[in-house]
Amino acid sequence: MNQDTALVETTVTLLKELIRNACVNDLTADSGNEVRNADTLERFFEGTDVRVQRFEPHPSRVSIAFTVEGTDPSAEPLTLLGHTDVVPVDPAKWTRDPFGAEEIDGRIYGRGATDMLYVTAAMAAVTRDIATSERRPKGTLTFVGCADEEARGGLGAGWIATHEPDAFSWRNCLSEEGGSHLPVADGSDAVVVVVGEKGAAQRRLTVHGDAGHGSTPYGRELTVGLIAEVARRIAAMEPGVARDELWEGYVRAFRFDDATQEALISGESFDALGDLARYSHAMSHLTVSPTVLRAGHAINVLPSQAYLELDIRPLPGQTQEDVDAALRDALGELAEHVTIEHLITEDATVSPASGPLYDAIVDTIGEFFGDAPVVPTIAAGGSDLRFGRRRGGVGYGFALHRRGRTLGDVLDLLHSHDEYVEIADVELTVRAYRSLVGRFIGA
Repeated sequence: MNQDTALVETTVTLLKELIRNACVNDLTADSGNEVRNADTLERFFEGTDVRVQRFEPHPSRVSIAFTVEGTDPSAEPLTLLGHTDVVPVDPAKWTRDPFGAEEIDGRIYGRGATDMLYVTAAMAAVTRDIATSERRPKGTLTFVGCADEEARGGLGAGWIATHEPDAFSWRNCLSEEGGSHLPVADGSDAVVVVVGEKGAAQRRLTVHGDAGHGSTPYGRELTVGLIAEVARRIAAMEPGVARDELWEGYVRAFRFDDATQEALISGESFDALGDLARYSHAMSHLTVSPTVLRAGHAINVLPSQAYLELDIRPLPGQTQEDVDAALRDALGELAEHVTIEHLITEDATVSPASGPLYDAIVDTIGEFFGDAPVVPTIAAGGSDLRFGRRRGGVGYGFALHRRGRTLGDVLDLLHSHDEYVEIADVELTVRAYRSLVGRFIGA
């Protein structure tokens, strides 16, 4: 058995155990139980010369870091951020055991298989491989199994960045996702790398009306009617496209004809992008999604208060003030009757598509996919990379998928029923991480 084959088999075995540990995060503090995956990872590294750190801000919510010290203090360090929690499942909608880690027809099924336990397992396997090699790397390598990523990291990477920021380096970080392919119009190839992610601008819009008995509504300002009109106006918002370098480069990578390309860049139509239309729209716009509406308690009582909650995702450069201004503009004359409350707010983060780590990523992709262009993209959701960027580092989403596995294919698997990862993608990812890590830290 050659070294690559052994590394892949080790990764697959670890991945299956991580899935079976069922570290389900339902967004409450007492869920997750990532201690199970932390213990699995600690056993995985037994007998190696690594520095181990455990972080437990809440019972059973354990993150764990493994550091291989480099020989050259001036060399660039590298930190691999792999999360160990997964989102809940609806068992009735699954045709496989969501925590069985069944291997069927070249796929491994299970919650978290794609998001992101296969990458976490690859990171761990590569880190252990380097820790057990005879030659020490020049740069320091750290792998972190992070808890609570699915709930925005408050008990995981976010907690570490706030309370123990010097536990490991945030200067150069890798995490999910990336490495899928674009369905280029002329049949050629292009590979995506995630360089940034949208922020959060959650809002609660509250209105007040007249209370009273439900039998006598005449002459009253009906709170439900008012919040309904607020919701209608918010749902009708159409923020403009952000014509920046990332968006235009992404569109050009598809190699459409000039007219189609310009229609996409200007945001006139997204039809040409097929199953990537929804993601591409989110990548290029401030998105505002009404998600929660509350009014009233008893059917015979006119409520005096109602509220609408919004999941808003700003792009890099869009401020919280910009969001409030857009909401007031959409509400028009109703704005004076609406209280805008800030809930979770985080500015978007982005790293440059240049520099030592990005260049190493491009070189690594070239090793596997020849001269396929590398296309930097913005993630519509969040990841632990934003904590590294906020501490002054760079962070990129990196993995590899076989040619033909499009960005749309991978996005469709995230949080889906019967989630799976192809073993071919596990193999590509672990081999790519081994190459990239060795290239970057001199291992």
